Amino acid sequence: MSGRLLRLVCTAAVAAGTVLAPLPAVAVPEPGPGERPVSQLLTDLQKLYREAEQATETYNATEEKLRKQHTEVDRLDRELARTRLSLHDSRGAAGRLARQQYQNSTDISPYVRLLLARNPQQALDQGHVIEQVSRERAETLGRLTGTEKKADGLARKARKALDDRLSLAARQKKDRDDVQKRLKDVQELLVSLSPEQLADIAELEEKGVDKAQQQLVASGALSDEHEPSREGDRAVRYAVQQLGKPYEWGAEGPDTYDCSGLTSQAWGHAGAPIPRTSQEQWAQLPRISLKELRPGDLVIYFPEATHVAMYLGEGLMIQAPRTGEKVKVSPVASFPILGAVRPDGVQAAPVTEAR
Repeated sequence: MSGRLLRLVCTAAVAAGTVLAPLPAVAVPEPGPGERPVSQLLTDLQKLYREAEQATETYNATEEKLRKQHTEVDRLDRELARTRLSLHDSRGAAGRLARQQYQNSTDISPYVRLLLARNPQQALDQGHVIEQVSRERAETLGRLTGTEKKADGLARKARKALDDRLSLAARQKKDRDDVQKRLKDVQELLVSLSPEQLADIAELEEKGVDKAQQQLVASGALSDEHEPSREGDRAVRYAVQQLGKPYEWGAEGPDTYDCSGLTSQAWGHAGAPIPRTSQEQWAQLPRISLKELRPGDLVIYFPEATHVAMYLGEGLMIQAPRTGEKVKVSPVASFPILGAVRPDGVQAAPVTEAR
């Protein structure tokens, strides 16, 4: 990360009250009689947080599908309306042809008219006119038939699209209920803990992150710094401006964010829109190795790709962590790394990094 960008990050982090470095290690006290060890409490809490985030990303994916389906329903409805108007016009033209044909049904046939005509050339000219009218009738009836088929097909698609939207809306409600249940589980565990236990858990988690970060750096997985692309620089600057804003599941800003809401909005404001959820970002964006990381790239966490953060450089990332926390700067090894992706990358390299 360039010195100017690093100063921007540090200044914004300090202004938002974000801690960039782990706290000094403090010995964790032994549990009292009947108490669960702090390590077990941390494991339980991390598991609940992870389940809540996984449920959140599932909700986000359904919400995105519902949004697209709503657009598709509107598009089909508009096209069906235009087709029905065209069908109405075609039926009007066909009706006029039918009336003309009925009115002319007693006419002598063109062949007999030619035999009886005083002026054979005039009869031939009339025959050409009759032939042209017949072609126009056939074309009108053909358009009518084709428009009817198109209208029927569009009506079926519109009904199916509406059914799909209703199904997605029901699934969204189920996903929302699941998120709320997971968050309730987290809240119940937090309420059951004393302030001392919460402090001990936070300290133990900080020590774990510090150890993981040291191992990652020592492994050489992070190489020398790479300069961000123009879009990456814009994405980082947008993300840094969100420091200190609360986490909220399903939120895409501007006042609150969840993890993928932050990364998708940052890259959207940089002029390079990316998928909404962390799973889609992992599945659809070009993958890179950790050695290639440059500011603006995204780091994906956990085997299910349920968390995402934006790399800042120098082993740091910016993230919207979880309920109860705010957008902050953290060590890149704060969670188990699945891999990294580059939103403005040209080609994908299926590389998976894990620790």
